[in-house]
Amino acid sequence: QVQWVEFGGGLGQPGGSLRLSCEASGPTFRIGVMRWDRQVPGKERELGAEISSTGTANFDDSVKDRFTISRDDAKNSVYLQMDSLKSEDTAEYYCYVDLKTPTQGYYKRLELWGQGTLVTVSS
Repeated sequence: QVQWVEFGGGLGQPGGSLRLSCEASGPTFRIGVMRWDRQVPGKERELGAEISSTGTANFDDSVKDRFTISRDDAKNSVYLQMDSLKSEDTAEYYCYVDLKTPTQGYYKRLELWGQGTLVTVSS
């Protein structure tokens, strides 16, 4: 059984940095798109950053040039480096992965979300 777990988050200062990570454990095969969404209370969840299987990254304009998304397929992991933090970055952050797992002679597609981690930016 595949597990997809988030790490990181917490309190950051304006202008500071935080790093989030997500790691898959269990039988995985061919990890595809990975992404980080975020949700402010009372608002809809929105895309922050995503990275394709070939390493192509896309960012929401609100985080572009401040956040970096990266992946390490050998570790089944995705990372979000958040620099130049702003108070408006305060949100619950969720990581997502599209992967395949071997199941009874075939590869089953799974789309998994992390449990969410709170990032608070405040002085």
